[in-house]
Amino acid sequence: MCGIIGFMSRKKRMIKGDKIALALDSLKERGNGKGSGYVGYGIYPTKYKDCYAFHILIDNTPKFEKIKVEVENVLEQYGTIVKDEEIPTEDGIIEKTQIPWRYFYEVDEKYADREEDVVVDIVMEINDKVDGAFVISSGKDLGVFKAVGWPNEVAEFYRIDKYEGYMWLAHARYPTNTKAWWGGAHPFNLLNWSVVHNGEITSYGTNKRFVEMFGYKCRLLTDTEVVAYILDLLMRKHKIPVEYALSALAPRFWDEIDKMPEEERELHTAIRLAYGGAMLNGPFAIAVGTPHGLIFMNGDIEKDTTMFGLTDRIKLRPLIAAEKDDMIFISSEESAIRRICPDLDRVWMPDAGMPVIARPWK
Repeated sequence: MCGIIGFMSRKKRMIKGDKIALALDSLKERGNGKGSGYVGYGIYPTKYKDCYAFHILIDNTPKFEKIKVEVENVLEQYGTIVKDEEIPTEDGIIEKTQIPWRYFYEVDEKYADREEDVVVDIVMEINDKVDGAFVISSGKDLGVFKAVGWPNEVAEFYRIDKYEGYMWLAHARYPTNTKAWWGGAHPFNLLNWSVVHNGEITSYGTNKRFVEMFGYKCRLLTDTEVVAYILDLLMRKHKIPVEYALSALAPRFWDEIDKMPEEERELHTAIRLAYGGAMLNGPFAIAVGTPHGLIFMNGDIEKDTTMFGLTDRIKLRPLIAAEKDDMIFISSEESAIRRICPDLDRVWMPDAGMPVIARPWK
């Protein structure tokens, strides 16, 4: 089950959050009210645009202040809290078992040569060692908003309609093998990578061991977390362009590789051998957003905003793509796209294991 939806303006024009909320609400039957969430890119365009925006959920218990101090002790080891505040929410919509808090943050200049690695270390340390708190987003000029509830409830709770972004992803959850809790809702984020996922990653154990060799720690009790870490490892740390990184997640079958031209065959063979631990097995469809995707452009590799979708190699979970003017959409169902854009220029169903990749217009 689960419903996923994402869209991006290739002109990077700003779109209000009520659009993504309306689209996700049309997918509510794919969930069961046990988790919904949204991520918007470009939502902090003013003086905090260049700060890391840590969205952190803290247990709503008498220990709240103590836990918050522990979180801030970790942050202050590596940099400066520019501003912190409770994320504005509406009372009485859902049971508020967590208090969502955000920190606009600058990493100390002495870590300038490994700033993003420091942010990853902070996320791992809080999630692993601070009991009662977990980081749900940690990138610049973006934010994840998620909780246990139906799509419309979570959107109203977080006042999603008050935000504007040039790219949005959203998810309606139907948990099947892990508990329903705020940390298990989607999207999953690390730095500028955000993932929503429908299905089951049956290779989770292998994938988890693979990323843990590189210092990542899976603590959020659901398989999708590991996908965000694999993407960060392959595309940020190892600087692999999107097309080839996705070939590691859903590689070509060996009989297909054998029939490729020599150069292409050697490349795909190398990817399978080097990144076997990154291969995702099981029925899945994912949608991913980042402002830092590595893409081929005029013979060179450039970094730019990217949204992409991918299914497993035999497409056991649905994925639809569509276009309208500067907008590109990815979703579990065409109906969710047409709910906010009835008159589409193009609609197609990507082949199994073949990515849909969207980039801004130049």
